[in-house]
Amino acid sequence: MGRLFGTDGVRGVANADLTAELALGLSVAAAHVLAEVGTFEGHRPTAVVGRDPRASGEFLEAAVVAGLASAGVDVLRVGVLPTPAVAYLTGALGADLGVMLSASHNAMPDNGIKFFARGGHKLADELEDRIESIYDEHRTGEPWQRPTGSGVGRVRSYDEGFDQYVAHLIGVLPNRLDGLKVVLDEAHGAAARVSPEAFARAGAEVITIGAEPDGLNINDGCGSTHLNLLKAAVVEHGAHFGIAHDGDADRCLAVDGAGEEVDGDQILAVLALAMREAGTLRGDAVVGTVMSNLGFKIAMEREGIHMVETAVGDRYVLESMKQHGYALGGEQSGHVIVLDHATTGDGTLTGLMLAARVAATGRTLADLAGVMKRMPQVLVNVPDVDKSRVTTSAELAAAVTEAERELGATGRVLLRSSGTEPLVRVMVEAADIEQARSVASRLADAVKSALG
Repeated sequence: MGRLFGTDGVRGVANADLTAELALGLSVAAAHVLAEVGTFEGHRPTAVVGRDPRASGEFLEAAVVAGLASAGVDVLRVGVLPTPAVAYLTGALGADLGVMLSASHNAMPDNGIKFFARGGHKLADELEDRIESIYDEHRTGEPWQRPTGSGVGRVRSYDEGFDQYVAHLIGVLPNRLDGLKVVLDEAHGAAARVSPEAFARAGAEVITIGAEPDGLNINDGCGSTHLNLLKAAVVEHGAHFGIAHDGDADRCLAVDGAGEEVDGDQILAVLALAMREAGTLRGDAVVGTVMSNLGFKIAMEREGIHMVETAVGDRYVLESMKQHGYALGGEQSGHVIVLDHATTGDGTLTGLMLAARVAATGRTLADLAGVMKRMPQVLVNVPDVDKSRVTTSAELAAAVTEAERELGATGRVLLRSSGTEPLVRVMVEAADIEQARSVASRLADAVKSALG
């Protein structure tokens, strides 16, 4: 069996790759592993379970709840809420485990399972490996030891989670948003109720699009992966700016008043300066990834802020932040972690903090985002190749060396296998966009040739 866990939980086509049997089995395995390491010692264990609006989430949630309860874990079902809400509630309620059913920005047929440890942090790699191992052992071998009678888990709905999470978001804002008109694109996803409610309670005038999830339309032509609708809506309504989330609302991208995109690097830059001014940017440092735009690095260096670089994936950003005590980190894709207030990327919190900076300074988002100049960057996804050989192919290494020679000191190349999808990502950065496109196209062809 190939490794089930990627960089962001277990993902696949629901009812094909990710079946009810797999969801149930992994949940039972997670309960047994956490019991093994002493997480449940001395008390009756509790788990928080939430999901995004995907139709498949309904039966997968039922499977996860059944698995946990059968293993003796009490379950609080919080319903449709963002991933960061489940993480927050796991910590706030003192639960031993959190489970989120979502495939984030992926198309509707996909779904996924993310596990959170006590406190709302993502499980360590070694625990995920152990869950996968023990699941496979019992899938093909000995049956589980199961509690009976009063030992089985109890299940109840926890509808208070919505208001509890919104109150948390409002409570951490440095100032109100009165006077701002904001367009919110909810991707027909998990934040369709939460985000508009939070912005409105904070004082903003809110216009929503993509806020009518029906179980089938999540991420469909809207949200953080499809910004055209938001750009048009911001201009049409004369809004100060727009905010876009993905399906589980752990991401935030923005659009300024003129309809121009403000990406995760620019959002990080704006928040880094705001937090330093407030004295909350510990170590005068911000954590980014190898995919961070060169313009972000240049801007942070100019402003006297140290930029720490990690592998791609918000889990690695978070690991670095926790290890060194940093307060802010994130990715160009819009995963932004404000560690004093969240244990994972939180798109609604990020959008609120960005809006608070606009309100506090009286400056436009475009002006604030102008702290950095984005270097032209081209990203090409190459599907249907053997992504496991991206770092070992001699043919591909030679193509990368040649590309780097052509770009010189004014650009860079990054090839990596996706942690959430079956493809290889080719990123090329250059001073000239046409050169970046040309080099990226050649490298994409080289990936197909070497790994196809």
